[in-house]
Amino acid sequence: QVQLVESGGGLVQPGGSLRLSCAASGIRFSANAMGWYRQAPGKERELVASITGGGSTNYVDSVKGRFTISRDNAKNTVYLQMNSLKPEDTAVYYCNAGYIISSDYQPGRYWGQGTQVTVSS
Repeated sequence: QVQLVESGGGLVQPGGSLRLSCAASGIRFSANAMGWYRQAPGKERELVASITGGGSTNYVDSVKGRFTISRDNAKNTVYLQMNSLKPEDTAVYYCNAGYIISSDYQPGRYWGQGTQVTVSS
């Protein structure tokens, strides 16, 4: 079966850093584009960052320059390095195995369970 397991969330102060990991199993990991989404209370689920199988990346404007998505195909793992964190980054973060269609990330059917990121002093 397909499993995406996130880890690395937690409580951090504004300006701090956090690194999220998503370990995948049951999929041909290297063939998938991967994405990180987040959802805050009362807000829509938002695509934060995506990475193609070839390593091309894209970010939502609000995190550009602060977040970095990367992948290690040998470990079937995708990462999200989050620096200069702000309170508005507080959300549940979800890993997704998806696709690139017309240069845009399309979410696939498989999601991680989510990991909570809280940015507060």
